[in-house]
Amino acid sequence: MTSLAEQTPKWMAPWRHFKDRAATVVISAGGGAVLMSILLIFFYLVYEILPLFSAAKIELATEQQLQLTAATDAAYMYIEEQGEMSLILDTGGHARFSELASGATVLYQPLRQQDSVALTVVSAEAADSRLLGLGYADGTVLLASHEYRLSYPDDKRLITPRIEYPHGDDPIQVAADGSALALLALRDTDAGLVIAAQSTSGELWVVRYTKEENFLSGEIELEREELSLNLPRKEYAALYLGTDQRWLYLLDKAGAYQVIDLNREDVSGAQQLADEGRLFADGSELSTSSMLLGGISLLAASTDGELSQYFMVRNGKEAALNKIRSFDTGGAQLLQLLPEQRRKGFLALDADGQLQIFHTTGQRKLLSQSVDYRATQVAAIAPRADALLLMDQNGKVSQWDIDNEHPEISFSALWTKIWYESYPEPDYTWQSSASSNDFEPKYSFAPLAFGTLKAAFYAMLIAAPLAICGAIYTAYFMAPALRRKIKPLIELMEALPTVILGFLAGLWLAPFVETNLTGVFSVLLLMPVGILGFAFFWSRLPVNLRTLVPDGWHAAILIPVVCGVTWLCFAMNDSVELLLFGGDMRAWITQDLGISFDQRNALVVGIAMGMAVIPTIFSIAEDAIFAVPKHLSYGSLALGATPWQTLVGVVIPTASPGIFSGLMIGLGRAVGETMIVLMATGNTPIMDANIFEGMRTLAANIAVEVPEAEVDSSHFRILFLAAFVLFMFTFVVNTIAEIIRQRLRVKYGSL
Repeated sequence: MTSLAEQTPKWMAPWRHFKDRAATVVISAGGGAVLMSILLIFFYLVYEILPLFSAAKIELATEQQLQLTAATDAAYMYIEEQGEMSLILDTGGHARFSELASGATVLYQPLRQQDSVALTVVSAEAADSRLLGLGYADGTVLLASHEYRLSYPDDKRLITPRIEYPHGDDPIQVAADGSALALLALRDTDAGLVIAAQSTSGELWVVRYTKEENFLSGEIELEREELSLNLPRKEYAALYLGTDQRWLYLLDKAGAYQVIDLNREDVSGAQQLADEGRLFADGSELSTSSMLLGGISLLAASTDGELSQYFMVRNGKEAALNKIRSFDTGGAQLLQLLPEQRRKGFLALDADGQLQIFHTTGQRKLLSQSVDYRATQVAAIAPRADALLLMDQNGKVSQWDIDNEHPEISFSALWTKIWYESYPEPDYTWQSSASSNDFEPKYSFAPLAFGTLKAAFYAMLIAAPLAICGAIYTAYFMAPALRRKIKPLIELMEALPTVILGFLAGLWLAPFVETNLTGVFSVLLLMPVGILGFAFFWSRLPVNLRTLVPDGWHAAILIPVVCGVTWLCFAMNDSVELLLFGGDMRAWITQDLGISFDQRNALVVGIAMGMAVIPTIFSIAEDAIFAVPKHLSYGSLALGATPWQTLVGVVIPTASPGIFSGLMIGLGRAVGETMIVLMATGNTPIMDANIFEGMRTLAANIAVEVPEAEVDSSHFRILFLAAFVLFMFTFVVNTIAEIIRQRLRVKYGSL
């Protein structure tokens, strides 16, 4: 009798060898391609987020000697947005527009025809405003705005500067006694205009104009109101008005402050003093100060090198000026603060010619570098914060290029509590955009990471017990004929698109759960009781009746029990709700327990995402349990162990690596799920473990905001950083899971 090898044709051996080698190469190439794809994703994410952590840079671009026509000092300087033109306003009351590239004067004109009245003070409305208040020696204020018109003759950009007077050519009388103005602050809105000033006599003046539109002519009419300040005369170092025209900040050289509420009056009819105190705890004197972009935060630097941020914080009905954070200046005495016009950052110039760049929300010092201009007279930062102009007393102007694209990012801004402007206390907040240009972006990853874990937790809380128990019963106890029907049916659920599940969860399941909340919790409580009760009843039936159901088919007779208990719970929903919760369980939860309730909440997400995760866990765990060698089970049973003891002592330990792998893959699916969370929750980035509150996950946040983010902006790169955090989280979890799985395999592999 010939062997099988002798019967096989000779040409089959090389062909089989070729197929084996080809399969090895194809499988290896596929695995290598997967690893390469993961590495490419990793490096691409790193490529996108690396600029977030690059340091700020500044370098000298040009130096120009202005052709001054009058021996006057510069009082104000501005860089036009395109970075091609500058404005210098001198104490003689003249505006000079010059080209930055050549230094040539484009326009030179006086701001007021009465040259005999001296200009004593110049004040810009805000960091991002081109409206100027010009205070004169006769106590008047002229409001002027510098504007720049863009045109393109012969396809070349032409910038034409001009001076406009939004409130007319005539100055406004602020100081009633006609004394010269020393300090000036103003705020102009659609509702009204407020001007605050201090004269050389020490008197404080506040004038409010309410704007009203004439019904017939459509012209804006101003109604004047003089506000009374019941304060002793003293010399102040700075005056500031808040953006809402409510708070007037008074700072003196000794470091003391007073905050006046312009919307409230005391018993004497004067504007109420809201708060007063000292800026610096050590009693240092004030060196310089400024209002940050938005007019909410006050920046103040002391003569001892302390630099801090303050803003009004409401505590109950009253508000007070709070010190929010301090910045590391290296002990330098700062002489000038330049707030950026589009971000919550600022530049600081000290007495030693050092330039320091800070960002308030990130609480970072981004740069400290010498610019060697100790005789700096005025300075200006470009609207895009990419250029700096410094002018010394001799008219020499230096232009510096600034590279500081992403100052908002720091570890504290991403992961710790931040005290944001107008917030009552530090908080974790994600709010990447708003309608106003002076918005403070809030890029905290903490609520997103918390929401990701919260959604995964509730999904696994529902999916893991059902999937694992179902896998155990299907693989170990169920009849083979029934298993061949049930297993493919459950695995088919995995093919259902998650967008369909999210759609159903958001539009049907969420309202259903809210309406039948008592029934939902009744099902969770009564279903185990009903199944155990039926099992007890079944065990008391005569043997001849129980044997009518073949072994492994008992699960089929539970279907009517499950359906019956579910129907009973929802049929009794209204009655139980009326009996126990006064007819409204949601109102009882909200009012009596003090727990907030959203229709689209974590409970809905847990149910919907649990349905999506169950097939994954079930399939892997069932295969692992079914793959346990039968001789192990038979040997255990032959030694006298019961089927349950065999399951617990032999089958589950042997299959534990596969069961654990199924759980980890299911967890990864829950962590990375996007559409269900996006559609089944309010998508609100809050940190609340309440099962009746929603959440926002990292994946859902990326899906929502990437289409709206400006390419290469800080927001855009932070979303890539969120993707990198999600990538690293899944990588770490899978690595730990693989280590545990290998240890389980080694431990139980000898069974």
